[in-house]
Amino acid sequence: MTVLTIAVVLLWILVVALAITVYALTRQIGVLYERVAPAGALMLNQAINVGDVAPELTVEALEGTKLMVGGPRTARPQLVFFLAPDCPICKSLLPVLKSMMRRERGIDIILASDGADREEHAAYVEQHDLQRFPYVLSEVLGRTYGVAKLPYAVLLRTGGAVGALGIVNSREHLESLFEAEQLGVASIQDYLAQRDGEHLYVDAPAKER
Repeated sequence: MTVLTIAVVLLWILVVALAITVYALTRQIGVLYERVAPAGALMLNQAINVGDVAPELTVEALEGTKLMVGGPRTARPQLVFFLAPDCPICKSLLPVLKSMMRRERGIDIILASDGADREEHAAYVEQHDLQRFPYVLSEVLGRTYGVAKLPYAVLLRTGGAVGALGIVNSREHLESLFEAEQLGVASIQDYLAQRDGEHLYVDAPAKER
């Protein structure tokens, strides 16, 4: 009986150790996934390109005010953030947008969706304290910028030209739009590809050039 008891105890110790190991590996996989995530917002767009002047659109905010998005008469840079109440990643980025609004005082941040249920969106604004943001419902706006997946963001320069755009799944992706704009490239991926290409050319043997 003593030997059997010891064997059972050892077996349970082994099971607990295995469970701890699996948990640790799961966490490590999550960390590795975050580290290999795209360095910037992923561009998936067939409707409009960086450098294009976005069509001038007049849209209506939830409270009824008219708002102009894009067009050559754009007086200030605009960040259009496309979201939906049932998008969990969108919700996780709302504090980032609030922080950006306080930090980026020279830019207008616009929240946009194409949902038809105005009451649902009004409740969403109230629940997450988004009253300081213009919040518009416009299917045309989403189609104009080729929005197919959420969350999506478009950075418009003064004058209405598209500075950067792409899918944004994290704070880093969202901030990469500003970095791409400052670097004068379509996306951080393009910048890294150009840089790697230049390094390959410089490092190549003379006979291969």
